Formats: sequence, C-alpha cells, structure tokens
Amino acid sequence: MQTGLGFSNFLAQLDGVGMTVLILLLALSVASWYLILTKGISNIMAGKRADAFLKRFWSAGSLQEVNSTLKEDADDNAFAQLARLAMNAAADSEKHGLQNLAAAGGASEFITRVLRNGLDQEAAQVENGLTVIASAGSAAPYIGLFGTVWGIYHALIQIGLSGQGTLDKVAGPVGEALIMTALGLAVAIPAVLAYNTFGRRNRIWLARLDAFAHDLFVLITVGTKTGGAPGDERSLRVVTPLISPAAAPGERRL
Repeated sequence: MQTGLGFSNFLAQLDGVGMTVLILLLALSVASWYLILTKGISNIMAGKRADAFLKRFWSAGSLQEVNSTLKEDADDNAFAQLARLAMNAAADSEKHGLQNLAAAGGASEFITRVLRNGLDQEAAQVENGLTVIASAGSAAPYIGLFGTVWGIYHALIQIGLSGQGTLDKVAGPVGEALIMTALGLAVAIPAVLAYNTFGRRNRIWLARLDAFAHDLFVLITVGTKTGGAPGDERSLRVVTPLISPAAAPGERRL
C-alpha cells in the first residue's frame, strides 16, 4: 500500500496541467536557490574586499597616495570604484575646466553628479536578481494552490464516476493536491526569507556607500576629514584637495 501511494504514483497520475504546475514550481525553486547562493557568496566577498579597501583608504597619508594605489589595484569593490570615479572627475575638471557640457555648473557639481551616478549604478547592481526571488516568494503559494484545486477537482471526478468516496478512489487526487500545496510553500518560504535578508543588506550597504561618497566629496573639494559611517577606520589627515578651492564653490551633501 505504501509503495502504491508513493511519490511515483503521484507523478504517474499527473495530467498535463498538473505536470505544468510541477515543472513551474521546480523552475522557480532552482532559479531562486541559484540566486540565493550566488548572491550570498558575492555579498560576503564584496563585504570583505570593501573592508580591506576602506582600511587602506583611511590609513593613507593623502589623496594622492590613494590615487596612486587605485591606479595599481583593480576595482574589485564598490567603494574603490566610487573613489576612482570621483578622483578621475576631479582630475578631468582640473585639466579641462568648464570646456565641456559634463562639467557645466562647476567642479563641485560635476563631482556630485559623478558620485550620484556611481551610487545609482551600484544600487541597480545590488538589486539584480531580487525580482526573480520576490516573484518566487509571492507566486509559488498561488501556483501550488492552483495545483491543489486541480487535485481536488480530480478527486471529485473520481467520486462522481465511481458513485462512492472510498479511500482508494480519492487517495491519489487528494495526495496530489496536498503535495502541490507543500511544494508551493517549500519554494516560497526560502525565497521570502532570502528577499528580506538581501533587502536589509542592500539598505545597509548603500547607506555606507552614500556616507563614503560624502566623505570623498569633501576630501576632494575641501581637503578636510569628515565623519562618516560608524566603524570605519579614519586616519586620513588634512590633505591638499585634488582640485583648487576656487573650482569648488561650495559643499553639497549627496
């Protein structure tokens, strides 16, 4: 009896609609778990590289030293990429002045736009893949519920054809309905938990990056140290700004 009513028997009784529901749930599960694992590993590695870069950055003696380090090292984290963008923008502004449209409004506005664009690009990058995870978490229970309704429908057909609701007539369709419900929940629960975890991590990550962008702006345009995200190591002393004070008419928090 246990062999006759096992999972293989459930698969044997699936029709085209039931098989489509099963394949769709499996596809959502594979896609969400792939993104969960890859993004989890990527986030851990990105955090370690960012911490190492920030330690080197705030222990540097000047922005010129940081700039030399950036030319030698690869942009392996968002903080290094943002620093490179800001310093390149400052160098371009100092070299070309206001000769092109990108630098219109002054060096301060130009660096602000560059930093904001860098933050927007990183925000889009960290959100990549979350739509699939959110879709799996929200849609999988309803897909499983549809499979449940379809299985109950088959059970009712069996009762109508046989004229009696004995266990051997309805066990297969009812089992199909319950398995569909369980599969929908099994796909949805990890996806919802992962989406919430990644969402919180991204908010913290972008907040740290925004604070670092503000520090970069002030260091480049004014040449003084400011406060930023708690826990960051800061031993960068008062330095000469990469652009002249005349080219930076005022400070602006990003």
